[in-house]
Amino acid sequence: MTQLDITGQDAATLETAPTRYIEGNGIRFAYRRLGPATGTPLILLQHFSGNIDAWDPAVVNALAADRPVIAFDNAGVGRSTGQTPDNVAAMARDAVDFIDLLGLFEVDLLGFSLGGCVAQQIAAEHGQLVRKLILVGTAPKGGEEHLLAVLQDAFSQTDAPDPRLPLFFTNSPASQSSGLAFLKRTKVRQDDRDTDNGSAVTDPQAKALITWCATPDPGHAVLRAIRQPTLVVSGSRDTMLPASNAYAMFKQLSNAQLILYPDSGHGSLFQHHGMFVSHVRTFLEAQSATA
Repeated sequence: MTQLDITGQDAATLETAPTRYIEGNGIRFAYRRLGPATGTPLILLQHFSGNIDAWDPAVVNALAADRPVIAFDNAGVGRSTGQTPDNVAAMARDAVDFIDLLGLFEVDLLGFSLGGCVAQQIAAEHGQLVRKLILVGTAPKGGEEHLLAVLQDAFSQTDAPDPRLPLFFTNSPASQSSGLAFLKRTKVRQDDRDTDNGSAVTDPQAKALITWCATPDPGHAVLRAIRQPTLVVSGSRDTMLPASNAYAMFKQLSNAQLILYPDSGHGSLFQHHGMFVSHVRTFLEAQSATA
């Protein structure tokens, strides 16, 4: 059991929690902490271009109902200082530095998209730090990605109210409706919102994701090094990082479960947020199969 920096129950939500800061190794990290003071903290690792306020409150708040949840900006992102690295290994080192600064010795990781690549790197290199791993809409090293093509298509749809609608959701009426609801939820917070640092973040992050997928990993060394129980999640119609990546990871990981959500794209965890939270809770609360 890990004790965090606040005693008692923290009733704050993603929309109301204060943005906190912690500094070390030349970086001042911005983060928000939700949920009870004790328990294994769930650390959220965000997608390409995303900051703390790009998370879905419906997911984060529900997960924080019974466990500590920490959303943070890695180096150079949002209100965190430093420079955003252009490679996954450096992003993983920065994230581990943040976890160490919080004084945490055991955590669960939820990595979405690029954050899932970072989560794999951390879990492979820091077996004692990571208890369980959740990989959503991501790819293994050497996997398949269509980042630039999907971004170009999304930004060409000038009638879309937000590029995340075509990026994260399918064209079906049900998925589009879920997407609009997601966008509404992410905009509830008005005060103390996180910042968008533009190309200073997106350029190196794009290079990191593309390089990760373009770099062969003979023998699936990264995946084979991950011994922790892992939940792999994907949307059935993810155009950015296709679901074939999820199946490839599932086959190579030694202790993995696989979930594919129907009629959903890259943002499957936001479209099917109720099911996703239920599946994550079940996974995190289960006893390890190797215990």
